[in-house]
Amino acid sequence: VPKGAEATLKPRRVLVGWNSRVQASRAVREALDLLSGAQEVRLALVDPEASCNGNGPEPGGGIVAYLARHGVRVAIDRLPSAGQSVAAVLAQHAIDTSADMIVMGAYGRRRLRDRIFGGVTRWIVEKPPLPLFLAL
Repeated sequence: VPKGAEATLKPRRVLVGWNSRVQASRAVREALDLLSGAQEVRLALVDPEASCNGNGPEPGGGIVAYLARHGVRVAIDRLPSAGQSVAAVLAQHAIDTSADMIVMGAYGRRRLRDRIFGGVTRWIVEKPPLPLFLAL
């Protein structure tokens, strides 16, 4: 929880950073109680690409169906990075949508590589715009 932010276990608006990786799936599964109690859940995909081994033909479609089976109403936001980092795009979108919390998977790459080269997890943890719910 960053300074000046209010932590809550009943967020009204939640932004889910989604990339079809195991860590993101785990974060959604672990945050299911928070998500089902939220008024608005937005699934943010930055530069999503359809593929047969990750996103499927419709990026985000599988997780939306999973959440719907658990009573979560979710909207998909496909966001272009436009040369910005994924972390910056997610942080700005969270602010733009007045999210109360960000849910995302952490360390999708090896931690040493993330520590050396940086990454979404490192950036978002160092400069969180709102309370975070992370899963490894």
